[in-house]
Amino acid sequence: MFFLVNLARVVFAPLLQEFIAVFQIGEGTAGLIATLAWLGSALPRIPTGWVLTRVPRHRVILVTGAVLTTAAAFTASANSVLFVGIGALLMGLSSGVYLVAANPLVSELYPERVGWALGVHGMMSQLAAVAAAPLVTLILTFFFDWQLVFVCVAAAAALVTVALYFAARSTELPDAGTDDRDLLGAIRSEWRVVLLGVVVVGATGFVWQGLFNFYELYMETKGLADATAKNLLTVIFAAGVPAFFISGRLTDRLPRVPYILVIIGSFTVSVLVLTVTTGLVPILVLTAVIGYVIHSLFPAIDTYLLDTLPDETRASAYAWYSGGMMVVQATGSSAVGTLRELGLAYDAIFTQLALGLAVVVVGLVVFQQAGRLPQ
Repeated sequence: MFFLVNLARVVFAPLLQEFIAVFQIGEGTAGLIATLAWLGSALPRIPTGWVLTRVPRHRVILVTGAVLTTAAAFTASANSVLFVGIGALLMGLSSGVYLVAANPLVSELYPERVGWALGVHGMMSQLAAVAAAPLVTLILTFFFDWQLVFVCVAAAAALVTVALYFAARSTELPDAGTDDRDLLGAIRSEWRVVLLGVVVVGATGFVWQGLFNFYELYMETKGLADATAKNLLTVIFAAGVPAFFISGRLTDRLPRVPYILVIIGSFTVSVLVLTVTTGLVPILVLTAVIGYVIHSLFPAIDTYLLDTLPDETRASAYAWYSGGMMVVQATGSSAVGTLRELGLAYDAIFTQLALGLAVVVVGLVVFQQAGRLPQ
């Protein structure tokens, strides 16, 4: 299920060029479509936290399957950029609901190995990111129909939802969240931990969203062929597959806040280096590095949060974090698209974004050294 809900978010990135050609739109509008998918992922997260104070986690996860099936079918029938945007928003909703319900459940299923469990779980979403560009390329090459991409997602989501229903019926599920019944009380008691997560992932994710959604077009401005540029998306996501597993294991063993700060510092430096890099081989290597580093962040921050938060606030506080950071990062794509339409070069845009992120990193390091960050 995580494979499919993440595919629903990332599949729009390799389709942006197709949308530009089919609907005769600019990069700003194309970026808005990608933003809508991630904004849709942000909007239901806090409301889902409230739902989880009353409904078991596995039932909420089953609802996400039904939502994804319906939303993908709607997008497949879209005949205008407006309806594609609405479809992107609806498909994003499924991932937002899923993550708020599933990550706490996974951490509770494996309380002794939270980092490992979240790493394995995250690997499945990353495989979707790896598959997105090849899937789009395959369908466009042989069938010339972008709508078929969403037909496939809808059919797969329907099948997986049915399978998950029967799996949940035969599994003894944990009751760790039975005392989590106060959404507002959770943020009042855990606001420092939640705020750290929102700042770290919101700021880093803002840069990452703008980068990966326009990566194909960015690489073309560096002189790479269209097919090569598109397949670099596969590289950047493929590097994240081992990152989820390795980083999950490392998070179980290392001091978590310093490790997280090292990750976002490394990502910042990598993006800055990318802006001055040319040539296929150097770009290929740097693409893999960026993919590995950024995807190391997600299991690290999730492990930090879910292993730090107590049973009685875990899902509710995680919902506040998840909704907050997603609203911040979701606007990265539209910001980059707008700056492009204003005439800025991609190198200049990502240099400015990386320098802004560097300010955030330095500030967090100062707070960490002063003992002001929750450990």
